[in-house]
Amino acid sequence: MFLLALTMAYLAKSISNIYMVSMLTQIERQFNIPTYVAGFINGSFEIGNLLLIIFVSYFGSKLHRPIMIGTGCVVMGLGCFLISLPHFLMGRLHGECSLYPHRYEYEKMTLPSSNLSSNSFLCSGNRSQNLTPTPDPEDCETEIKSLMWIYVLVGNLIRGIGETPIMPLGISYIEDFAKPENSPLYIGILEAGNMVGPFIGLLLASFSANIYVDTGSVNTDDLTITPTDTRWVGAWWVGFLICAGMNVLTGIPFFFVPNTLPKEGLEDNADVTTNFLPFMKSLFCNRIYVLFVLVSVLQISSYATTFVFTPKYLEQQFGKSTAEIVFLMGIYNLPAVCIGYLIVGLVMKKLKFTVKKAAYVAFCLSLTEWLLFLLNFMWTCDNFPVAGLTTSYDHKRIQQPLYVENKILANCNTRCNCLTNTWDPVCGDNGIAYMSACLAGCEKSVGTGINMVFQNCSCIQSSGNSTAVLGLCYKGPDCTHKLQYFLILASICSFIYALAAIPGYTVLLRCIKSEEKSLGVGLHTFFIKIFVGIPTPIYFGALTDRTCLHWGNQKCGNPGACRMYEINNFRNIFLGLPAALRGSSFLPAICILILLRKFQLPEETDTSETEFAEMKLTEKESECMDVQRSPESENDRELKTRL
Repeated sequence: MFLLALTMAYLAKSISNIYMVSMLTQIERQFNIPTYVAGFINGSFEIGNLLLIIFVSYFGSKLHRPIMIGTGCVVMGLGCFLISLPHFLMGRLHGECSLYPHRYEYEKMTLPSSNLSSNSFLCSGNRSQNLTPTPDPEDCETEIKSLMWIYVLVGNLIRGIGETPIMPLGISYIEDFAKPENSPLYIGILEAGNMVGPFIGLLLASFSANIYVDTGSVNTDDLTITPTDTRWVGAWWVGFLICAGMNVLTGIPFFFVPNTLPKEGLEDNADVTTNFLPFMKSLFCNRIYVLFVLVSVLQISSYATTFVFTPKYLEQQFGKSTAEIVFLMGIYNLPAVCIGYLIVGLVMKKLKFTVKKAAYVAFCLSLTEWLLFLLNFMWTCDNFPVAGLTTSYDHKRIQQPLYVENKILANCNTRCNCLTNTWDPVCGDNGIAYMSACLAGCEKSVGTGINMVFQNCSCIQSSGNSTAVLGLCYKGPDCTHKLQYFLILASICSFIYALAAIPGYTVLLRCIKSEEKSLGVGLHTFFIKIFVGIPTPIYFGALTDRTCLHWGNQKCGNPGACRMYEINNFRNIFLGLPAALRGSSFLPAICILILLRKFQLPEETDTSETEFAEMKLTEKESECMDVQRSPESENDRELKTRL
C-alpha cells in the first residue's frame, strides 16, 4: 500500500514538474521576460528543495516518514495554486482594481479588424517620419511595478519545499522494509510512475498551449496570431490548477500509513543511530560515493539543459507550435523510458546483479546513449527566411549571420516610414518573411483576424500577386522529416538511458552503509539541486539569449522576450554543451570501475541472501570511514552484519 501511495505521489509531482517545464516558454512570453529569468523561475524549485533537503533526509528517518511525505504533497499543491494566481490577480492597466484577468497584449502593428480606411500599419509615404512610439509614463510605471512573475517564482519555490521529503524518505522507507533483491523492482515501479506522470503532464501541456491564455475574456476571432507564432501564449494557468488538486489528493493516503513495517524476510529491523557529523565524515571519505556524485552532477546537467529547453529549441529549429512539440515529446520519449525502467528492474531481480556488474552495465549503456546523442547534429534546418534578419531583400536568400538594424530597411520600403523594431511578421508569396506588413511594402489589406491578406507589397517580387499573409513562412516538408528523425533518435536514447539509470542508482545505494542510506540519498540529491537544478537553467538561458536575433518590446521600450533566434548558434549551444558535459562524466565513471575492483564483494550463493550486500571496504578506506559509535550501537551493527 505504501508503494502504491508513493507511486501516485511520484505520478502527481512528475505531472506538475513536466508541466512547469513545458509551460516555461509560455510564462516567458506572458510576462515578457528574457530566457535567463525564465530559467531562474525554473531553478526556484531547486532552491525550495535546498532549504530542507539535508535535514529532511537525516531527521526525517527519525520522525513519521509517511506523514512527512503526505504533508509535502499538500504543500506542493499549494505551490501549484500560487503559480496560477497571476492570471486572476493581474488587474487591468491604469489602476483599475478588479479581479478580471489582465488581457495579454501581444506586440502587433495590425488591427483586429481590417477594411479600415486608415490602414495605418501599412506602407504609407504621407505619415510623419518619426514613428518611434513615445512611452506612456503610466504604462512604464505599471510595467515595472506589476512583476507578477514573482508569484510564479514563489509558488515554484514552495512546490520545491513540498517535494523535498517525497524521494529521500520514500526510497529509504522501501530500502528499510523490503528485501534487498526486491528493492530494484520496487524502485523501477516508482520510476515508471515517475515517467507516466510526464506523459500525462505533456498531454495536459499540449491541451493548455492550444487554448489562448485569455480565452473567455477576449474574442478569439479577433486574434492575428496562431499557436505557431512566437508571440502566442497558451492557457498555462489551467494546468497548474489541475496539478494543485492532484498533489493534495495524493497526499491524503500517507496520513494512514504506519511509520514502521516488518522487514521482508526478517522478524525485526533494528535501528542504528549515531551523530550527524560522523555520518557526513563517513560519506565524504567514501571515494566511490564522492565520484558517483560527480558523475551524477555532470550527467544530470546534460539532461537538464536538454530537457528544459527542448520545446523552445524544436519550435525554433523545426517551426512547430509548443502544443505540437510537447505532444510529440510525450508520444516518442516517455513510453520508451517507462518500458526501459520496468525491463531493467525485472532483469536485475532475475539475474541478481552484483554491484560490480551493475556498474559495468550502467557505464556501457550510458556510453552508447551518448554516442547516439551526437547524431542529433545531423538533423538541422536553416533559419526562418526573414528579410533584414537572416535573408537579404534581393531575394537571393543570402544568409546573414547577425542582426544588423540598418539592413532592416531597403530601397523597396524606405518610403514607407515603417517602425523597425516591431515584430508582426508576414509571409510573402515569394517564400520570404518580413518583420511587418509595412516593411514588406504592402499598401492594402483585405480580410480580418488571422485570415488577413496584404496586397501590393513592393518588396515582394515574385511571379505571384505580391501578396503576404500573417505569420512566418513554413520551413517545408524536409524539415518536418528531420523532426521525425530527431524524435525517433530521442526515443532510442531515452530507452537506453532508462536501462542505465537503475543499475547506476543501485551503485549509489550499495556503496553506502545501511544506517547512512537516508542521509546519503539526501546528500546526493542536495548536490544535484545546488550544482544542477539552480545554475543550469540560468546559465543555459543566458547563453541562449546571446543567440537572439530579435527581441520583443515592452510598453516602455525595454526588451522583452526573444522572438527569433539564430538557429545555428542555438543548435551548437543546445547540443554541444550537453554533449561536452556528458562526455566529461565518463572519466570519474572509469575511476569508479577501477575502485570497484579493489573491493571484496560477497561471493555468489544459491541462498536467498542478497547479491547486493554492502561492500566490504579495504583496510585503508575503513580507517577513513571509521567513526565513533557507542558500544550499544556498535554491537547492534555487528549483529545486523552477521544476520
